[in-house]
Amino acid sequence: MPFVAPFPIRSEQDIQRLEQTPLAQAVDCASTYELICRSVQTRGDRTALTFLHSGRPEDAPTRWTYRTLLDGIHQTANLLHGLGMGHQDVVAVMLPGGLAYHLALWGGEAAGIVQPLNPMLSDDKLLALLRASGARVLMAHGEDDDSGMLAKALRLKAQLPELSTLLLVTPDGQPLRMATPLPEGVLDFHVLRATQPADRLLSQRRFAPTDIAAYFHTGGTTGAPKLARHSHAAQVFTAWANARMQGMRPDDVLINGYPLFHVAGVLPGALCSLAVGMETIIPTASLFRNREVIQNYWRLVEKYRSTLVSGVPTALAALAAVPLNGADISSVRSVRTGASPLPAELAARFQRQFGLPVNESLGMTEMAGLSTVAPAGVEAPAGCVGWRLPYTQIRVVALDANGIPTEEDLGAGESGMVLFKSPNLFSGYLDEAETANAFTPDGWLISGDLGWRDAQGRLHLSGRAKDLIIRGGHNIDPKVIEDALGAHPAVHLCAAVGAPDAYAGELPVAFATLLPGATATEAELLEFTAARVDEAPARPKSITILQHMPVTNVGKIYKPELRTLATAAVVQAFVDKVCNELALATGARPEVQATADAPVRVLLDAQRQGTQLVSLEERLLPLLAALPVKVQVENA
Repeated sequence: MPFVAPFPIRSEQDIQRLEQTPLAQAVDCASTYELICRSVQTRGDRTALTFLHSGRPEDAPTRWTYRTLLDGIHQTANLLHGLGMGHQDVVAVMLPGGLAYHLALWGGEAAGIVQPLNPMLSDDKLLALLRASGARVLMAHGEDDDSGMLAKALRLKAQLPELSTLLLVTPDGQPLRMATPLPEGVLDFHVLRATQPADRLLSQRRFAPTDIAAYFHTGGTTGAPKLARHSHAAQVFTAWANARMQGMRPDDVLINGYPLFHVAGVLPGALCSLAVGMETIIPTASLFRNREVIQNYWRLVEKYRSTLVSGVPTALAALAAVPLNGADISSVRSVRTGASPLPAELAARFQRQFGLPVNESLGMTEMAGLSTVAPAGVEAPAGCVGWRLPYTQIRVVALDANGIPTEEDLGAGESGMVLFKSPNLFSGYLDEAETANAFTPDGWLISGDLGWRDAQGRLHLSGRAKDLIIRGGHNIDPKVIEDALGAHPAVHLCAAVGAPDAYAGELPVAFATLLPGATATEAELLEFTAARVDEAPARPKSITILQHMPVTNVGKIYKPELRTLATAAVVQAFVDKVCNELALATGARPEVQATADAPVRVLLDAQRQGTQLVSLEERLLPLLAALPVKVQVENA
């Protein structure tokens, strides 16, 4: 298997050793289709995908071999070819997690260009993305269930004449169960694909590495998503580099709970696994959003002998709250996270509870999902996202007074803007102006991340260049909230920040000051703002009216202080909850202190809490420890 690592990566010297082989020789696969075909040649009868119909370990799954998967890819590509798709045409995908998503992804890339869509986006944003890509076909969920995807897909088809075909997909592979006849241009995917040859591509397509394989939207669930173009070469390189850096093997088993409209789940996750020839577990259609999957996760690891655990920090935080209860997880050899910063407290908790260190990776849509990797087996502190990929260049440069990257390279330990050049760089956005803004004049990708390198050459992240709110790995642009709240006639100044949350990482909250003489309640402002933010994940959870907005010396709103206030409010809610449960009198309750640029403090006082102090600590400390920020608990 060409994607299997010949030796473990433990240093910059190991990366240089890989680079002694010319890139074209090391990664000699022209397309994702060819990559999967190679795995079939050596692993054809081995399990590629295992779909769990529930989160209960005792329930039987559905398994596809590599050969079964390739047969379905052929049928899907041939169906799309028969609908008139060429290699520059686009098929959009709006599906829940499942086996059919892999037919859409890899069959779509074999026929043309695939465009995964986040089904949580509003109709307006989905329409804008479809118009921008010029998608002619949409593959969408064909069941009328709580997801609302079927109704949304039918609305999109009705509003977009250019969308000539809607292929509805049932999760079980059976014919559609529609009470009324299908509208014109709406077809049954599984019925039609069964009529197609499964042993070859009818198009007889010849792939070029520079052919565009996919359009991934970036910008998160809010703001104005941009469409990033991925070439086949970029996607193949990501799969190769991830396999080499992490030492992945054909006998590995990965539970992939990332959504497949997200680049991390598709490329470092799914495609890399297929390239290596390993087994991927799909944990139900709802993936890690399925509470039953989380509750039974360690028993699922035991049953399927999973060797790799992967998830965003919020998912790992949820797993850290699930006791082993005797589950045998000795098969696990690596735990990986990315998409948002890993709290040091969470890393320590995982190590303490399960004996498993957590390694981080850095990825971004503009680098086909992978930029740096901290390999398994290498000790690294939280915030260390590891070494550059082979054949990749990285720079850390100083910023000017306006936050623009300069030409000044920084040394070890000095924090600045992180820049990249790499074989898996994207082919630009569909919008040429956006593409120009993504690069320095001499062609370095501006990552938007602030970081520094240590003496070993490893990258450590020290902050975000933009004040994005990261909710469960999705980016929320605070300006969307601020524009909506700022439209209220009573509002003078306002700002949105992320409040820490044990499950989502961050939740959006907002702060506002009022114009002199104006009146408004926090509830009124919250209702006003929510009505003007069309994406549910971006609607603020609270709005706090301040007498004075914290500002810097030059008059800019000082968001670090607002984040401290937001954290203090979360901590105060926990304190109140526990105190109410213990029926503590008002005068006996702990004091929550919030100071700008310092951790929030909770002051305990044995004289005031008396015999209830132990119970108070036992209930309060786990709640605080689960937050992705540091909270100091001190004795008064």
